[in-house]
Amino acid sequence: MKIEHLAIWVDNLEIMRTFYLKYFDTSSGEKYTNEKKQYTAYFIYFGNDKTRLELMNKPGIEPAIGQRGLTKGIAHFCISVGSKEKVNEFTETFRSDGYTIFSEPRTTGDGYYESVILDPEGNYVEISA
Repeated sequence: MKIEHLAIWVDNLEIMRTFYLKYFDTSSGEKYTNEKKQYTAYFIYFGNDKTRLELMNKPGIEPAIGQRGLTKGIAHFCISVGSKEKVNEFTETFRSDGYTIFSEPRTTGDGYYESVILDPEGNYVEISA
């Protein structure tokens, strides 16, 4: 078994798609549109296993109250970049590009070396070795 994909509602589909394509080794499927339901989406493909992140948009989806990573539901997802050095590099790239570094690179109590950044819409993304 494996997780095939994770889906998140987004406000700006194009900005979010661009973010995940720019910073990670990903590709994108074609934009899916269901005009009757006013629904649009992209699948973003990660790595050789083609694990996917589905970015979805539909008018009327209400935002969660409070910080996204600290409300019920999905708290975060993690992208492994392969090494401590890469975690540090990614963190500095996000910092220099103006993204929020929620948690600096460190070894966590459960043994992961990671940092946490916020994507353009405030979703918590762990970057791990």
